[in-house]
Amino acid sequence: MTEIGYKVDWSDLDLFGHVNNVSFFKFIQSARVNFCEKIGLSTINEKDKPGFIVASTSCDFLNPLNYQETILVKTKVKRISNSSFELEHSIQTKDKKEIATGKDILVVFDYSKNQKVVIDSDLKEKIERFGE
Repeated sequence: MTEIGYKVDWSDLDLFGHVNNVSFFKFIQSARVNFCEKIGLSTINEKDKPGFIVASTSCDFLNPLNYQETILVKTKVKRISNSSFELEHSIQTKDKKEIATGKDILVVFDYSKNQKVVIDSDLKEKIERFGE
């Protein structure tokens, strides 16, 4: 499992003073990128190195989140298939109250060939190790 922290910023709020739903996707995106960097999947399309494409992302909102609260986004792997894997995210306050949950399906992708890539044993081991 990987974790990242974030302090809710004024720019995350909507007109009613609540954290905007779009901001939750920013939190999920940060967690996704952090996870992929740890396993060696580049977010910058490096030549001769696989990257990823987001096939699907979702978020379920469970509780309100307020300005200046500190959150923790915990990420783990739900499943690994031939060329994709699914991440689950739990967005929590520092006192462990769950605010939202999210899911991503990522496809391992070769940008130089413009095609998906089979997850090799080395990458699978990294995904499993960081995703527990």
